[in-house]
Amino acid sequence: MFSSKNITIAFGSVFVFVGVLGFIPNSLVSSEGIFEVNAMHNLVHLLTGTAFLFGGLVLEGKEALTLKVVTSAYFGVAILGFLSSGNTLLGLVHINEADRWLHLGLAMAMLGAALVATQPTSELSRKKIGVIRQNNRLRASS
Repeated sequence: MFSSKNITIAFGSVFVFVGVLGFIPNSLVSSEGIFEVNAMHNLVHLLTGTAFLFGGLVLEGKEALTLKVVTSAYFGVAILGFLSSGNTLLGLVHINEADRWLHLGLAMAMLGAALVATQPTSELSRKKIGVIRQNNRLRASS
């Protein structure tokens, strides 16, 4: 199973990498790449990655919430992308058709990750499980 913490760190790392990559001329993510981006789009990737990493590394116990919030935002971005005409989102972020579909795919991947993510069991939950098992053993031996 995949923990929410590991998933948020993985998504965060990829988004930061893509954000940095967008500033380096390449054929995949750049102003002339398959996914056409501008500096603002790269900054959005860096901020998204930072949000994931902050949620996964700093907000102890809030990893699943981080994943859900960023996933919701990405569904919003995907919808806005399909509703916008032209090649800019909100007049700031350069997008193209490949970006629109990628954002939808990312939102669905994040949703899938959120659905399969496991949560670390809290100390209180472990104690409750231990008490229940102990009670079951006592009942079985009586």
